[in-house]
Amino acid sequence: MDTEKPVVETTHSLEAGWYDVITRDKTRVINIGGVRVGGGHPIVVQSMTNTDTRDIAATAAQINALHAAGCEIARVAVPNIESAEAIRGIKKQISIPLVADIHFDYNLALEAVKNGADKLRINPGNIGGESRVREVAEAAKANGLPIRVGVNGGSLEKEILQKYGGVTAEGLAESAMRNVAMLEKFSFRDIIVSVKASNVPLMLDAHKILAQQLEYPLHIGLTEAGTPLSGAIRSAAGLGAILALGIGDTLRVSLSGDPVAEIHAAQQILSAMGLRHFGVTVIACPTCARANIDVAGIAERIEAKIKKIEANPASRECVDSANMSSVPNPITVAVMGCAVNGPGEAREADIGVAGARGSAVLFIKGEVFRTIAEDEIEEAVLAELANV
Repeated sequence: MDTEKPVVETTHSLEAGWYDVITRDKTRVINIGGVRVGGGHPIVVQSMTNTDTRDIAATAAQINALHAAGCEIARVAVPNIESAEAIRGIKKQISIPLVADIHFDYNLALEAVKNGADKLRINPGNIGGESRVREVAEAAKANGLPIRVGVNGGSLEKEILQKYGGVTAEGLAESAMRNVAMLEKFSFRDIIVSVKASNVPLMLDAHKILAQQLEYPLHIGLTEAGTPLSGAIRSAAGLGAILALGIGDTLRVSLSGDPVAEIHAAQQILSAMGLRHFGVTVIACPTCARANIDVAGIAERIEAKIKKIEANPASRECVDSANMSSVPNPITVAVMGCAVNGPGEAREADIGVAGARGSAVLFIKGEVFRTIAEDEIEEAVLAELANV
C-alpha cells in the first residue's frame, strides 16, 4: 500500500512564506494619544463621526456614545477651517484620541495639529505637493502626532489607474508605498497605513502585498461596506480573512447610519477571530422541530439584559491577544434547544442550558447543575453569571 501523504495543490499569487514577513507583533509601535497600535498590542477599534464637525456639542456627544460602546479612537472629517478649529473644543469634551481626516488642503492639517488633534489621516498624493507634505510632516513630528497614510480605491492617482488598467491590489499597494516613501523622505516614520476598497478579494491581495513591504502598522477596513446588515457581513468576510493571516493592527467597520453599530460589529468580528473578547458571548442553536424551549426569545432576552449590565466599555473586555495571562477568560453562555447537540454545547460553555419539554438542564463549567423550568432560564443564567 502506498503510504505517502497526498499532495495538496494550492495556488497563490505571492511566494511561499510571505506571511512570515510581517505579523502583528513585528510592526512598529505607534502612539496615538496614549493608545498604542502595532507591535502585538491589542487590535484597536476605531470609528468616524457623521456629524458636522463644526457642531462641537453634537460631535462630542457622538464620540462619547461611540466610546461608551467600546470605541478606542475616533475620527472626524475636516473639510474646512472651522472644522479644524472645532477640534480644540471637541477635545475638551471627550476622553479618547481624536483623528483629523484631511484631504486636498494642507493648511487644514496644520490647523488641526495646532488645535490638538492626536493623529492626522492624509493622502500625501492629494495634499498639494512635496513641499506641503513636508510642512505637515514637520508639524506632526514637532507635536508628536502620527500620520495615517490612507489610500482608497475611489481616489487612486490617475497614473496608477492607467498603469494597472483600473483599481487593482497592486495599484493600491503601490500608491500606499509611494506615499509612505514621501513621508520617509522627510525623516517621518510615525506612520500607519491603510488601503481600502469595497471588493473583498482585492482588499485581501492588497494587504498581502503591503505585509511584505512595510514594517508600519496597518489600519484595515472595507470602504463603502454598506448598510448595517450587508456591510457587517462583507466586513466580517474581508476583515476576518485579513486578520486570520496575522495582518492588521487597528480596524474600522464602515457602515451607513449610526456609527455605534460599527463598534458592535468590530467587537464581534474580533471576538469571533479569538483576538479580543468583549464581555459575555451568547451562542444559541438555530432551532428546528426538535427544540423544546423558545431558544431565540430566551437568547435574545439574555443578551439584551447582559448589554444593559455592561455599561462600562473598559469592564466589558475579558481577554485580549496581547495579554492572555493577566486577565480573566472570556465568558460564554449557550442556549440550546434539545438533547441532540444541546448537552455537548452546553457543557463547553461557562453557563449552558439544554432544553427539555418545558424545562432545561442547567450546566455550569461542564457539569450538570440542576433542572429548571423554562420560565426560570433567564433569571438562573443571569444569577450564575455573577458567580463565574
